[in-house]
Amino acid sequence: MSFRKIIHIDMDAFYASIEQRDNPEYRGKPIAVGGSPEGRGGVVATASYEARKYGVRSAMPSKKAVQLCRHLIFIRPRFDVYKSVSEKIREIFSRYTDLIEPLSLDEAFLDVTTDKQNIGSAIDIAKAIRESIRQELNLTASAGVSINKFVAKIASDINKPDGLTFIGPSRIESFMESLPVEKFYGVGKVTADKMRSMGLFTGADLKRLTEADLVKHFGKTGKFFYQIVRGIDNREVRPNRETKSVGAEDTFATDLTTIEELHEELKKIAATVHTRLEKHDLKGRTVTVKIKFHDFRLITRSYSLAEPTSNLETILKTANDLMISALDDQDKIRLLGISVSNFVEPMVQLNQPPHSSQLSLF
Repeated sequence: MSFRKIIHIDMDAFYASIEQRDNPEYRGKPIAVGGSPEGRGGVVATASYEARKYGVRSAMPSKKAVQLCRHLIFIRPRFDVYKSVSEKIREIFSRYTDLIEPLSLDEAFLDVTTDKQNIGSAIDIAKAIRESIRQELNLTASAGVSINKFVAKIASDINKPDGLTFIGPSRIESFMESLPVEKFYGVGKVTADKMRSMGLFTGADLKRLTEADLVKHFGKTGKFFYQIVRGIDNREVRPNRETKSVGAEDTFATDLTTIEELHEELKKIAATVHTRLEKHDLKGRTVTVKIKFHDFRLITRSYSLAEPTSNLETILKTANDLMISALDDQDKIRLLGISVSNFVEPMVQLNQPPHSSQLSLF
């Protein structure tokens, strides 16, 4: 039986590492690239590993980040620089394969089942890519190597930073069984909490449920859980996949009832959407607000702007207007979301949920 050879490359603290590379005074210090805590809706885009030791993470509100690390240094993003570096990384990838599926500026899937240089070993190719990035760009990358996209992506995160992890066909099922549920694609905080309340803590726990049970409890994503916990992921590496929308949402621990509370939460969500749009170099015309009420009614409201935008203030104002127009005084809200779509120049598909050369070929 033959297997695909998939590599997932993930740059280590990409924006922060570039800033530390270009500015010696930041090296060895906790830095966060993103909006200042003094600004409106500031959010961390990337934190250096020095900052991560304090619990600072991407998409975290800047005010919370500075509470965790009082001497945190905030740096305004230089997306033009990050995009330029990303293009150089893509050129390195293209030396080995044309089957490249970027997920963002700092990560991508590569299918090297047939590689341009006839190296044959996916592990050796991953090593060569990481060494080229180190030598040519003075940056580090982590790599995951496996027979499908899901496992390769999880593997790239195991030995970060500057790591390489191979999970071969014979290890995949045991690896998936040991994986905590929160590591599965599609499992956010709310779903993870639900799973734990059902006594589901690992892939092995999920594996005990039938596909029908998983669909009953988790909707259509349950089908994906049933397949992936068994190591089955037949998605191809697809270059130039079109992004339909970029968004973010949050489910609240307690229902929100005041406009002031809702507006504060909307600011955080808009900041996350803004960061993701900038990261993927996208501008869209249509802003959509998603609202789930305490009784689980779900509505969406959309508005199309005259010009495409990724501007935070524009997104926030439009989303806020849509939200206000949709609410009554007595409404209790348990979820809010914002998405931007109708892009001017669609780029690549964001994160989504293959056959299987012998182990020796890796």
